Amino acid sequence: MSEATILEIRGLTKHFALKGGVLWGGPKAVVRAVDQIDFSVMRGETLGVVGESGCGKSTTARLLMHLIEPSAGEVIFEGKAVGSAQLSLKDFHRQVQMVFQDSYASLNPRLTIEDSIAFGPTVHGESQKVARARAHELLAKVGLEPERFAGRYPHELSGGQRQRINIARALALQPRVVILDEAVSALDKSVEAQVLNLLLDLKHEFDLTYVFISHDLNVVRFVSDRVLVMYLGQVIEIGPADALFENPLHPYTQALLRSMPSMDPDARTEVPPLAGDPPNPIDPPGGCRFHPRCQFAQPICAQQAPAITKRDALTQVACLAYEPGTQHPGLSNSNTLVADGLAT
Repeated sequence: MSEATILEIRGLTKHFALKGGVLWGGPKAVVRAVDQIDFSVMRGETLGVVGESGCGKSTTARLLMHLIEPSAGEVIFEGKAVGSAQLSLKDFHRQVQMVFQDSYASLNPRLTIEDSIAFGPTVHGESQKVARARAHELLAKVGLEPERFAGRYPHELSGGQRQRINIARALALQPRVVILDEAVSALDKSVEAQVLNLLLDLKHEFDLTYVFISHDLNVVRFVSDRVLVMYLGQVIEIGPADALFENPLHPYTQALLRSMPSMDPDARTEVPPLAGDPPNPIDPPGGCRFHPRCQFAQPICAQQAPAITKRDALTQVACLAYEPGTQHPGLSNSNTLVADGLAT
């Protein structure tokens, strides 16, 4: 594990068993929500996580936080396995916190804003006086006057104000890493911009590391240092944000970026960049999981699953076209297609 790595994920897997089972005692069917993923998060960076709905982004976030138990794999924080004798879940949660998508459901409607923010520190041993003082300090940090908002309840606040409260609550334990799961997707664009700028300011002020999960590619490009692309429960590409958006390697990433809407009326996308829906996660296709929808698929793609391959120190891709020794001829015309797509 590199000294620059704060969080490392090894073989992380989550399969959800379906109710009932196959007749005659066969194995129960499972939904392969997250399937043996590996990646790392560097200290001080913002790692963006993108992919279609149902690709496993939110499940990955909950696995990182140990809100659900993984079927296999482990999360390593600063060289220590989470949940081991070296690093208990309580100690891990002091250093890694999460902001959820639904700002209202995330807050206890019976607690005042002050009590919600102070709750975590008191559970971890802080006195009520210190916890409340920190709550007031954090309210000011997220742009809400403590005198006006400390005694209010969640239903008295707007969506943007509630999300600011959730951010303040996540910072109350003075964490090192914050996982943001669609933290701005429910906000209108003006409020979204305010919250994004707030997150960037807090990141620099408190020296935070972010894992930023979103379906909005423009937002991900704005906030991220590196981007991780998921498809059907697997990691298919990781790379620096600017490089990935300007020169995506995986055919799915290329199609995903071509789906970004343009403000130019003369450059509208008229042909869908990707056809069909993702395959069933209960019975994913053999070989490369993307091959049924890939315009560059070859017979080998249905037979051999690609490994995540390093292209350089920061870029990795899971595609047989980039693996030496396979029977795939490569993506000879993909760059032209990507350039045309990004122009739209």
